[in-house]
Amino acid sequence: MTREVGGTELKGSTVLILGGAGLVGEAVARAILAQEPGRLVVAGLTREEAEEAVEELRAGNSGSGARIEAYWGDLFVPASMKDRPRGEILQDPEARARLVDDLYGELTDQVFRRSALGSLLLEVQPDVVIDSINTAGALAYQNFFDSAMGLRAAAEGAGADLEEVENHLATSYLPQLIRHVQIALAGMKTVGTRMYLKIGTAGTGGMGMNVPFTHSEERPSRMLMAKSSLAGAQTLLLYLMARTPGGPAVKEIKPTAAISWKGLGYGPIEFRRNRLERCDALEALPLEEAFAPGAERAFTCLEDTIEGVYVHSGENGLFSMGEFEALTDLGLMEFVTPEEIAANVIQEITAHPTGRDVVSALDGATMGPTYRAGALRSAALDRMEEMEEDKGVEAVAYEMLGPPRLTKLLFEGAILKRLYSTYEKALEQDVEETAQRAQVLVEEDGDFRQRILSTGIPILSRDGKKLLRGPVVKVPPSSERPLDEKAVAAGWVDLRPENWATWVERLQAVMEEIRNEPGLEQGSRSNVHYGDARGILRPGRLAGWVFRVEDKGERIKW
Repeated sequence: MTREVGGTELKGSTVLILGGAGLVGEAVARAILAQEPGRLVVAGLTREEAEEAVEELRAGNSGSGARIEAYWGDLFVPASMKDRPRGEILQDPEARARLVDDLYGELTDQVFRRSALGSLLLEVQPDVVIDSINTAGALAYQNFFDSAMGLRAAAEGAGADLEEVENHLATSYLPQLIRHVQIALAGMKTVGTRMYLKIGTAGTGGMGMNVPFTHSEERPSRMLMAKSSLAGAQTLLLYLMARTPGGPAVKEIKPTAAISWKGLGYGPIEFRRNRLERCDALEALPLEEAFAPGAERAFTCLEDTIEGVYVHSGENGLFSMGEFEALTDLGLMEFVTPEEIAANVIQEITAHPTGRDVVSALDGATMGPTYRAGALRSAALDRMEEMEEDKGVEAVAYEMLGPPRLTKLLFEGAILKRLYSTYEKALEQDVEETAQRAQVLVEEDGDFRQRILSTGIPILSRDGKKLLRGPVVKVPPSSERPLDEKAVAAGWVDLRPENWATWVERLQAVMEEIRNEPGLEQGSRSNVHYGDARGILRPGRLAGWVFRVEDKGERIKW
């Protein structure tokens, strides 16, 4: 398959459409099939809707050579639970505990691989992912507000038990959204996905907080505002995803009108197996009795379903002519067709900008680094250096920026500066001698030692057997291993020879980077870092290099 720098060639590719059984997902799938992909995987919430969508696509594209496959299940839970209703999961103590653990714990490889979304990405290995799931709606309509009030009531009564607490935690929106985006990025980086395009929402169909279409007495409803908040949060997470090295190209199309329609018809009015049941009143009740116990005597439910002409709006259900007319009235929500959205999707994927990509719009509208700030940076660093010399104090770090690894690196860089001053001298060091001299420095210079320990960073002795620590340790070891190398790397000043050997390798790489930069005489190709021309060790410069190169934290958009 050929690939373009600015976009993705769809012919012969593998395309995964999340939410592909929905109104927009199906329209996108039809448009994708016209581009002759090799494989198209349509993912829906239920087996019934996913297989129905695939049958329709196969029938309408009989000449297509693409393999069209169905996948189904809830992508916000572990794979083992993907076919279970959410209410059933929350009633199962073991499943509920696993769900909460996977939401709130660290994203380990095990958590990623057992997630429904992670396992799907690993199985399909898509070149392109198109996400048309109404993520904001799916999460917001779990109703965190009712859950919060229920938990509070339980706490005021006999006290909330573990089930009530876990149910509430499993309903919290942001942890679910964050974990969903983390898993998506991890999966796409693992399998080499080239393009991720999200079809998002504004939550209100493009209307403001005066939106009159809401299933609530509030205007606007809290759940609707939660939906809009989540939609915005997801957009910013995608903005960050697009700035992550090694990830896919990221785009988002965000329709801001009602999306309609899938079809017109006449028949029983039912949606997702819930029918609009015909009922009737048997008698008129006095107002004081109409909502009191026993009011059920005044009505009856008939064994019949309301029928009528409808417009099928996909996952939003069936609307009557009047509902559709009011919703789409000029000056209200109006509407956009799924085919128009699909056309924009195809253009963006194939490197024909539409001007509708929200991520690109944010790139153009947000403020990045400026010329003025760069000029002032040098002046500020010069002045701070003068002030430190005047006061006779080298502060090094306060551990307010974080992470603790930065503070560790800055203090270790400061030790090297104290002992060797320049890159050249530091490169000639004997690491055993450095460990010895660093140990003496820490023991004899009380101010320096106190500055390290006061930030919550402990000091590991040169033999690795003893630790100097203060009242707070920002990165404690695991309970099983007092000498936890992961904790040492994350936030302990390490005086052992092997650590100084690592620093020698870093210094060599930094010097190589400096030497390989073209001179200023050769134009503006050079990246010039403050202080490099003097050859003096600068802890901030060294820590910045580690974060930028070794930890792969460099920004890819300026």
